[in-house]
Amino acid sequence: MDDRALADLFNRQHGVIARRQAMECGADENDVRRLLRRKEWVRVYSGVYVNHTGALTWHQRAWAAVLHCEPAALCRASARRAADGPGRAEYDDGAPIQVAIDPSRTLAQRPGIKIYRLSGLEHRVLWNTSPPRQRPEEAVIDLASNAVRQIDAIAHLADAVAARITTAQRLRAALDDRGRVPRRRLLSQIISDIGEGTCSALEHGYLSRVERPHGLPTAHRQLKESLNGPLYRDVSYDDFGVLIELDGHLYHSSTYARDADLERDLDAFTTGRVTARLGWGQVFDRSCSTAWKVGAALNRRGWTGQLTRCPRCPARPLDVAWRSPGDSHATSRPLRDSA
Repeated sequence: MDDRALADLFNRQHGVIARRQAMECGADENDVRRLLRRKEWVRVYSGVYVNHTGALTWHQRAWAAVLHCEPAALCRASARRAADGPGRAEYDDGAPIQVAIDPSRTLAQRPGIKIYRLSGLEHRVLWNTSPPRQRPEEAVIDLASNAVRQIDAIAHLADAVAARITTAQRLRAALDDRGRVPRRRLLSQIISDIGEGTCSALEHGYLSRVERPHGLPTAHRQLKESLNGPLYRDVSYDDFGVLIELDGHLYHSSTYARDADLERDLDAFTTGRVTARLGWGQVFDRSCSTAWKVGAALNRRGWTGQLTRCPRCPARPLDVAWRSPGDSHATSRPLRDSA
């Protein structure tokens, strides 16, 4: 038995090995039984072992799943997790490992593994990664097209490009290479927006779901300023001194990033402008309510226009209170129905 070859293999595979690989390193069945009896190796799945008795790390679970199902590769959320590396709070490392196999194979599901059949597996996988995984753009398209909520579909696309694990061009190619894809039109539109560079998916959502259908005034976008070095304002209603900053962080941003955002807001405040910082929920889940509130802020600062009720707006209220209750100068403006 080649101990050096085994050690190299364990090192590459986070302490996990398949029986087949052990045999290729010169081990025989007696060696495997002895190592298991001594608890130097512990069985994870039939024919797959780990070289310790403690709890498995996520990477060990991933390697065990891939080796058990081989030829196979991580896919969907597991492929995304592997590409991102450790330390991302949004991943549930206790969830089943998602693995892709060729559609021609029949393989029963196992505890801790979720098996998918993927057409063109050979060309959609990075076989040289540790462990092998679906190409990032392929995994992201799968996640986005199968997301329960539209907001999650958009986030999968935008976050992957922001994390620089893929590009809008690669996402486009992966989408175009597929036949039937749920939400194809939406995914195509968002990929185009991301590809433009200056317009994020969240900015497009604000324009198409908040500003335009509710008759808000047309804003300036990506307005360049140099208060403390070059910076860009996401949405600026110049005539009324109102800024909209769109924060696409779905999860915890760093302390430094949060501090920089607050400094931007403070810089705007020194010029007499007010800033509203909106996220995915305000733009996609509560777009009508957001439009009413932005309209109220604009009206306070001189806008004389009327909001338009879009098809998604609730039947009530027909009037929007443009100033807070108890304000002696409060007025109401009727909400105009769209044609």
